[in-house]
Amino acid sequence: MSAPLPAKGPGLPGMPSLPPQQQPAPHGPPAAGPSQTAMPLREISPVFLCRIGQETVQDIITRTMEIFQITRATQLPNGVTQSQALYQDRFGKLQEHLRQLSLLFRKLRLLYERCVEMTSDLQEAPAELVPYVREEVAPIRVEPCSPAVIQERQEVLEKVRQKNQEMKVLMDQMRNLLWDVNAMLTLRK
Repeated sequence: MSAPLPAKGPGLPGMPSLPPQQQPAPHGPPAAGPSQTAMPLREISPVFLCRIGQETVQDIITRTMEIFQITRATQLPNGVTQSQALYQDRFGKLQEHLRQLSLLFRKLRLLYERCVEMTSDLQEAPAELVPYVREEVAPIRVEPCSPAVIQERQEVLEKVRQKNQEMKVLMDQMRNLLWDVNAMLTLRK
């Protein structure tokens, strides 16, 4: 007794083929038949589909970057004739990358639809999307500190103010120095 192997469906390259009983029917309820009684060999989880989707997005980005590299390397027509073979080679590569990109987008769409279908019972549609607004935070009641802690805090704050003032003076001096150097360089030209 051997278990029936899943039929190779019209899937896209790199996408695992689903067994016939798991593939969604295009229209209406599926017809009753012997395939309905067979148990699926392996249930594909939404997590697995998301992982495949992530890899597909990475492939899309890679292909897009390759397309940009090819177009960047292509010289615009400026009256100089290029080799016809070089032009045909680049044109063929661009066509192949665009074809693969189209297939990857279709694969991504199929993965998305399948994930939504599998997790439709888990998702809640938001009633409305509201931009994040900072919520009012209830004031925190702080215990009164000892006078020594308050004194130490004041000293630290004063030191920070002094350091900030020193840094401001240094930044102003550096800005003036750079201004003078730039002025001398422009006068020298």
